Amino acid sequence: MILERFIVGPVETNCYLAACAETRQAAVIDPGDEGLTLVERCRDLELDVRWILITHGHADHIMGNEAVKFAYPEARIACHPADAPFLTDAQLNLSAMVCFPATSPPAELLLEEGATVEVGRISFRVIHIPGHTPGGICFYAEAVPAVGEKPVLFSGDALFQSGIGRCDFPGGSQRALVNAIRQKLLILPPETLVYPGHGEATTIGAEKENNSFL
Repeated sequence: MILERFIVGPVETNCYLAACAETRQAAVIDPGDEGLTLVERCRDLELDVRWILITHGHADHIMGNEAVKFAYPEARIACHPADAPFLTDAQLNLSAMVCFPATSPPAELLLEEGATVEVGRISFRVIHIPGHTPGGICFYAEAVPAVGEKPVLFSGDALFQSGIGRCDFPGGSQRALVNAIRQKLLILPPETLVYPGHGEATTIGAEKENNSFL
């Protein structure tokens, strides 16, 4: 897997570029801002962007969607159905709250629990983790031992290093978030690399042992 992180926008959102090294097919995960920078990097790497994957619909994770979609019109914007309305509604995605209303092109594929997204030879499984938003999802790829790769989880704003996502926004629930993390994420292999929506990477094992919220 080709994997790069970009820290974008005023609240330093992590956007990820994940690509299959063999086929050069790629997904841009949570393009929260600076879409042209993301596009330039994809072109530098000669990638074929097939997906714009959204972990949840808050504005700081979707504001680069339009630029990436314009550059790669065949790329499909995908998110959970519960958060799909956030993309086109500045009130729901909270951008109107900070007096900078922003929207995205609409979702083109709705991803339920257990769905898979194929990026070349990489298969991402969708894990629904409500609580930060009703439609928060994570993208999980199993290990590829033959090339020494560990399992990978893109956790959005559900699970952070030593933390969890905020639950005080409309539609949030700390009980739902903690329960979903315990039931669906902490059962993943402890060596799973966790790439969150903000801050530094961690592992499932480290969070299971040290995260006081869990």
